Amino acid sequence: MPIIQDDHSEIIIEVSVILDDREVETFRQQLLQLQEELTALKATGEDAARVVELDQTSVGRLSRMDALQGQAMSKEQVRRRELQLQKISAALRRIESGDYGDCLACDEPIAIKRLTLDPAATLCIDCASAREL
Repeated sequence: MPIIQDDHSEIIIEVSVILDDREVETFRQQLLQLQEELTALKATGEDAARVVELDQTSVGRLSRMDALQGQAMSKEQVRRRELQLQKISAALRRIESGDYGDCLACDEPIAIKRLTLDPAATLCIDCASAREL
């Protein structure tokens, strides 16, 4: 349990709490809802990422360029959605195995506030910060 001292000599204790069954179920429901929403958006994104018609007689040059840019953005959204779905599936598997809420790097509990913001989080804030550097 890290102890942090700020400039005013106050000691702040970062509390790591192990999740109880009710909290894990709440996160499981949130993950399932996110999974359902992303899956529903998947069909929309695939339609927008379809092949752009290159026939200049039916579509003007600028319209085609706009369509290509829109297609590229849509493909990136689809890629990010797929990545998020993979993270959600992994989090649901961790719930089933009883490992949910534990940091994959240091095996310490992930803060509830962090899981509330991102129920698919795999790293505690310290390990996530260290990886960003």
